Amino acid sequence: MRYTLQDKVAALCDPANHPLPVSAVQPIETPFSWVFLAGERAYKMKKPLPSGLQDLSTLERRRLHCREALRLNRRLAPKVYLDVVPLAADTDGRLRVDGPGRPVEWLLAMRCLKSGPMLNQRLLRGEADEADMRRIAWQLAGFHRWQPCLRLDPAGYRLHLWQRVSDCEAVLRRPECGLPPRGVDVLMAALRAWLASHAPLIDARALAGCVIEAHGDLRPEHVWLGEPLAIIDALAISRDLRQQDGADDVGFLALEIEHAGAPALSEALLRHYAEASGQAPPRELSHFYRALRACERASHAIAHLGEARHQGDPRWRCRTRQYLALAARHLRAARTPLGRRHPAQGAPTPPD
Repeated sequence: MRYTLQDKVAALCDPANHPLPVSAVQPIETPFSWVFLAGERAYKMKKPLPSGLQDLSTLERRRLHCREALRLNRRLAPKVYLDVVPLAADTDGRLRVDGPGRPVEWLLAMRCLKSGPMLNQRLLRGEADEADMRRIAWQLAGFHRWQPCLRLDPAGYRLHLWQRVSDCEAVLRRPECGLPPRGVDVLMAALRAWLASHAPLIDARALAGCVIEAHGDLRPEHVWLGEPLAIIDALAISRDLRQQDGADDVGFLALEIEHAGAPALSEALLRHYAEASGQAPPRELSHFYRALRACERASHAIAHLGEARHQGDPRWRCRTRQYLALAARHLRAARTPLGRRHPAQGAPTPPD
């Protein structure tokens, strides 16, 4: 018997099909997954979608993806990520989580976390403080320190950064996004000019082993400030995208905290990270990474307008402008020694 995605979702929504007693199950759909909150447990099921980054169209590929997600996330949240379990069909054809019978799907089993201690919620309520930043920074510094160094070919690492710029540009220049081409051109040219003029610095980072298999998607909604602190949802879909400079990894979180309206906490995070790691990255490099991340976040935001359910929603255009403004600000800082504008360099401004 073949089971459709709808059959699996229906089975996972039924409390009777879960191994622990639960009164109700809350399903949450994302573009690539379904997550089911079932009392003390949460289960993530990947959709059987082929994509440009990873083909998850077969059951075996989804099992391997779950195993990899478990490995990656246990590095920073070992008490949250529990196991990979089957959704199994018994002899009567009934589907049960971690039940007897033939596996028809694989699930990542997790401890269900309360949302209150999430960093994004604490930022929203104005409750996040410097002590939180210190906890996060020391956790990340320890994590980065213990990851194997990826001593990459410097030219290859520069090409990787160059490709990230090109990927942003391809999205931001789509006619349906409605962004002024001149403004996008100026930002992209400034990113490429920085890369070209700082090739020795980029090469040195690659040769020194600063590039690691990082978390890859450090956003406030992935930082749980309970006990013990847990950082969840590592980027599991692409090893290439996880190969990042530790300064880029923590810089992304700093950028997102700044975007949430807490620039002082953003700088506090970076300051405590430098103290904990003993390796403060060059100031201009930190600003460049944040500028690139801001452009990537802008491209992700504006891309929502290409989806039918988001067309006409002003939030995404507003968010795009916010990120582009942050990109321009960090690019100016990356190109300005000691806070003084270099006379030979123009200052990029965000597209309106």
